[in-house]
Amino acid sequence: MSDINRNRLMLAIAIAMAAIYLFPLYWMYITALKSGSEMFATPPSFWPSSPQWSTYAYVWESRNMGRYLWNSLVIALGSVALITILGVGCAYVLARYRSIWVDIGLFLILMLQVLPASLMVTPIFVGFSQLGMLNYPRLAVIIAIAAKSMPFFVVLVRATFMAVPQELEEAALVDGNSRIGAFFTIVLPLARNGILVSAILIFMQAFGEFVYAKSMIQAAELQPASVGLNSFMGPNTNEWNNIMAYATMYVTPILAIFVLLQRRIVSGLTSGALK
Repeated sequence: MSDINRNRLMLAIAIAMAAIYLFPLYWMYITALKSGSEMFATPPSFWPSSPQWSTYAYVWESRNMGRYLWNSLVIALGSVALITILGVGCAYVLARYRSIWVDIGLFLILMLQVLPASLMVTPIFVGFSQLGMLNYPRLAVIIAIAAKSMPFFVVLVRATFMAVPQELEEAALVDGNSRIGAFFTIVLPLARNGILVSAILIFMQAFGEFVYAKSMIQAAELQPASVGLNSFMGPNTNEWNNIMAYATMYVTPILAIFVLLQRRIVSGLTSGALK
């Protein structure tokens, strides 16, 4: 097989896999526009004959969607801010002072990431209850997310710092900079793309957090959009167009952020953030 045919075959496979991956997203968007009878039609239609745009307005008002999205944004930004402030310094130290014990410790800590949130939520809930943290439920969720995601962030950002030549930092020290000054003026600007990529990954995870939020936040006015979506579920659920409209408004901001920052994300990936 020639190189041209091989490239065409690989392109066709890539397009087919992308179509399979994106089809559920497409189905979510068009189901939100279907009428009640059209949702259950056989065979199903791949485009609504009469799009019901009013479904979005109905779901936004009836479910108080703005409040849910605001709560999700507060939790996600709070988690990213806490993880970034604490994790960047930790990753830098672990990148510059390397040893076999550091690598073993990071590996063991990273292995904790395989534990599901549903397994960790009970001891965290009991501990926060005894400390009185549940009186501030959104803060409790932010701390729980930060505790779980910090090792993941540190490992990614550490790889970025390791890709920054240490000679540049040493040259800044020779020129009279302090260690902190060299970090902020030399190392941090060169590692910003990797840090940004890691922060975006944490943001996406925190924006969709459900287990901790469902367990720790009982007041409806403080619950994030993931818990609000769960309120649709019941033994006789049939309003799938409303559910899909809610999911569309929930997912679209994340997709928009990814599209707007895709160049920085690619730059971060190629600079060593995920090596």
